Amino acid sequence: MSLSKLELKWLDKDKEEKIEPRILMEDISKSYKKNEEGLFDNGIYDNLLIHGDNLLALKAIEQKFANRIKCIYIDPPYNTRNALEYYDDNREHSTWLNLMYPRLKILFNLLKDGGSIWVSIDDIESHRLRLIMDEIFGVTGFVADITYERSGSAGLGQGGLFVNNSEHILVYSKGVFQYNPVLGSSLLELKTMKRYNKVLKSEGQRELIDEFESKSNGSIVKIYKHSNFQIESISLKNFEKNEKEIRKEFLDNFEHLFRTNNVQKENEFQNDLMSRMEKTSLYTVDYVPSRGKYKNQKTTLYYYNSELFAWLKDTAYIEDGNIVKTNKLTTVWRHEEIPKADLANEGGVDFPRSKKPEQLIKRILEIATNPGDWVLDSFLGSGTTAAVAHKMKRKWIGIEMGEHAYSHAKYRLDRIIDGQDPIGVTKSCGWTSGGGYKFFELAPTLINEDEFGQAIINPQYNPVMLAAAIALHEGYNYSPSKDCFWKQSLNENNSYLFVTTTHVTKQMIDSILVDLKEDEHLLISCKSYDTNVIAGIKNISIKKIPQSLLKNCEFGKDNYNLNIICPPVYEEDEEDE
Repeated sequence: MSLSKLELKWLDKDKEEKIEPRILMEDISKSYKKNEEGLFDNGIYDNLLIHGDNLLALKAIEQKFANRIKCIYIDPPYNTRNALEYYDDNREHSTWLNLMYPRLKILFNLLKDGGSIWVSIDDIESHRLRLIMDEIFGVTGFVADITYERSGSAGLGQGGLFVNNSEHILVYSKGVFQYNPVLGSSLLELKTMKRYNKVLKSEGQRELIDEFESKSNGSIVKIYKHSNFQIESISLKNFEKNEKEIRKEFLDNFEHLFRTNNVQKENEFQNDLMSRMEKTSLYTVDYVPSRGKYKNQKTTLYYYNSELFAWLKDTAYIEDGNIVKTNKLTTVWRHEEIPKADLANEGGVDFPRSKKPEQLIKRILEIATNPGDWVLDSFLGSGTTAAVAHKMKRKWIGIEMGEHAYSHAKYRLDRIIDGQDPIGVTKSCGWTSGGGYKFFELAPTLINEDEFGQAIINPQYNPVMLAAAIALHEGYNYSPSKDCFWKQSLNENNSYLFVTTTHVTKQMIDSILVDLKEDEHLLISCKSYDTNVIAGIKNISIKKIPQSLLKNCEFGKDNYNLNIICPPVYEEDEEDE
């Protein structure tokens, strides 16, 4: 008995959406750029802002951007009783899954090898979403399930036993995940301050007491004993009452704050050093390590009370007048790591309780991308992903189906390009101004029905639009030759596509054969042609439009949003006092 694959089943899963591949039409009046040189490496104006149903838009870019996107972040509508028009036990889950499944399949095709997708979701559908992502990206594509703390629990006003102040970010990669190691950071906590409250006020005078040759690399190790040194401790008494003053004292002494560590018994080198030292004294050791962070670099170690110094400044930094502690990222991203106090004002657009903070997207892009990489968000909303990608000098594609494409995303990005967006991650990215994007609308459906119910080419399509649309349907790249009228589009198999609305005759075929080489093939799409016009010709084939396209996809459908009527909801912080 053969085993079938493990997968999630739901209503209408097997109903394949035959999505029409629409062409994109640039609205030059809405495209925007600033002519400044040197702001980006390449592709300064290659960014795309697309207005329209995002499933149709993804299909429109699938061929051109297949295997090119380095990072995808999406924040799709969550399956709440306010998000779907109809909500009953099983159907609402199926409706939501049918929203996500075809989109995720195209998003997988768009990702390049080593790229990653990050999906924000709450606990209603996270487990089902993970199963379908396992199916599409493979179980080995799973990278992490991050718990993201939306806000502190105070003031959330939720009933019941538990206050839900978190959501998930599911991370999957295509192939082996290519990432940048990134440290997290948070305001210095009291528990850390208790460990690092010693201050080396003065080293006093030091005297060489011993030197020897290192066994590992032959360098000279010198041990110094200090006299008249001064070490003090910062009092943390009544911390809540005196927090402001204590933090200022830590800030003033930042360069000299330390704690001491016991040396492991297995570390022969360190134990040998300490055997030459007296307790209650300060020692420094100058040497050249043979391994570790300071390999082959002259460095100085500090010892006090027979314990090794660890400096706070080695794992922290000062930002905006505060000491910020760095640490390895975990799968729990806490509220204080990504503060949201100014979230309502980010981007200069009003998106009540539904914006993701720029700091969150910045962290994701720092991990998953490098400058010049392509970033995609197909649920763009207020434009946060595109805004942060632009400030971080990544190329981006943003898709938004609603009016927010104009009122929020475009407005926000124009301000960034003009240098009029001073908040969010602007300062930390060193962003000033520049760059640009092209604004696209989806073309109307290619095929309509006439008054008699017969399929006809949409009269809104001119010859150029028609040729580009048929190329997209047939898997060709539309790039018309200036020298040869029938070389309109080309594919990877050295095959050309020629689209014409005129009647194809033997005379036209004869004129084409003059230039058509034996190793080339030509596909002709036309409204009508003479019988046997290509009889005996092996490297020309012909199709009649629109009949040849009818079975390929569903025409005339402009909306695949499945009655979703509102975005996900997030809590905001109150402003800091």
